[in-house]
Amino acid sequence: MRALSAEDFPRREVAALAAFGLRKRFGSVVAVDRVDLCVERGAVCGLLGPNGAGKSTLLRLLLGLVRPEAGRIELFGRRPAAAAGLDGVAGVVEEPRFYPYLSGRQTLELLTKLDGGEPHRQIEQLLDLVGLDQKVAARRIGGYSTGMRQRLGLAAAMLASPQLLLLDEPTTGLDPTGASEVRAVVRRLAAEGVTVVLSSHDMSAVADVCTSVTILFSGRVVWDGTMERLRAEAPAPEYRLDTSDDARALAQSSSRPDVRAHRDGEGGLSVAAERDALDHFVLALAAEGIAVRRLTEVASSVEAMFFALTGGAEE
Repeated sequence: MRALSAEDFPRREVAALAAFGLRKRFGSVVAVDRVDLCVERGAVCGLLGPNGAGKSTLLRLLLGLVRPEAGRIELFGRRPAAAAGLDGVAGVVEEPRFYPYLSGRQTLELLTKLDGGEPHRQIEQLLDLVGLDQKVAARRIGGYSTGMRQRLGLAAAMLASPQLLLLDEPTTGLDPTGASEVRAVVRRLAAEGVTVVLSSHDMSAVADVCTSVTILFSGRVVWDGTMERLRAEAPAPEYRLDTSDDARALAQSSSRPDVRAHRDGEGGLSVAAERDALDHFVLALAAEGIAVRRLTEVASSVEAMFFALTGGAEE
């Protein structure tokens, strides 16, 4: 009988990030309550939840900025408390803060020197990547907008070419174009093998870039899994519907099991239905002489799932 060797057992790659039973209390408030989290290498994990859900505290725990009262953390299989435990890890928690009298470029040069490196053209590449042009990079940070500071914070976090990047609400203060550019940066990093944990209170802002999602509410994980599974389990999208005769439109919906409608309290109807079912419903209204005056999506299916899991909590 042949002796078994290591080749007989499939190797399981060590996760980029793993947390087990994390707990953190501030006074009487339990900010993080027995949280388990596992993020595979190369994934983009959305850490989602409303204000007060515990997202920022969890990121602080993962970065070693505060200590957990219970539980343990492993980054690439290493305990952060050990030597070099945070090698290859970088992040930004809440709004980035810098010396206001330095320029953006001077700040990146200083951070590079403090980290033992030498400023080189990587700084110019990072400024270009995050969308800070030469004129903005030469200005004092004291005159930066919130969005500019967010971009600079992202560039600063990427100076050491981390393999695990933790970002807290990185699109805060950005206009839709800027937010889209940040998501494009995240996609590019993921394509290059960087693992990204991206916190947000807005499911719609990150749904198209995440491969997995962990949803927090009141410090606890209320859902965890892939975006594919989230979409499969999510309820139908929700719409606001205004017609020429809402009473008759509501009566029409009652005969359609794939359409759920009710008065929304604002003089219109709230409708939940998949796209095909909604199309047939609208055509049926037209056939009955009921005009559709406005049809607006209120929540996509994944947003509806988020609201259901967090008790309808919004920012």
